Amino acid sequence: MKPHKIFLGLGSNLGNREDNLSTAQKLIEEKVGKIRSKSSIYETAAWGITEQNAFLNQVLEVETKFSPSAVLHLVLKIEKDMGRIREIKWGERSIDIDILYYNNEIISTQNLAVPHPFIQERKFVLVPLCEIAPAFIHPKLNQTNLELLEKCRDSGEIKQYCL
Repeated sequence: MKPHKIFLGLGSNLGNREDNLSTAQKLIEEKVGKIRSKSSIYETAAWGITEQNAFLNQVLEVETKFSPSAVLHLVLKIEKDMGRIREIKWGERSIDIDILYYNNEIISTQNLAVPHPFIQERKFVLVPLCEIAPAFIHPKLNQTNLELLEKCRDSGEIKQYCL
């Protein structure tokens, strides 16, 4: 069986943000699949609810044998195991793991939308995505990540984070 190529977006703005991203990567490798590439880490102001700590964000390309629903179950379990509590949409969180792309599939279920519905609106997703997969074509919008970034109207500052 051929492995699936997925892209995951990671974000953290509570606790030791660097350690949270590192721990999430280790757990993703253990439970979801092999990390094939990872972007630099970027620091950005919070999106949605802006009165909170800045986020560290990163994108991973992962090779997995799991179905989309199984990947969702696994990343939600990783979030929960790392102390994520879902109280407020776009609120503070120790870790957030979003499925950005699953191969080039379009998935729309009650619990999962892939590609992630806000990719094209968020520089904090597009900048790291373009670092590792600029030519990947968004299957719904039929544009590359780089084209989406060039058209993105998100004016939030994003800067590479130095550990």
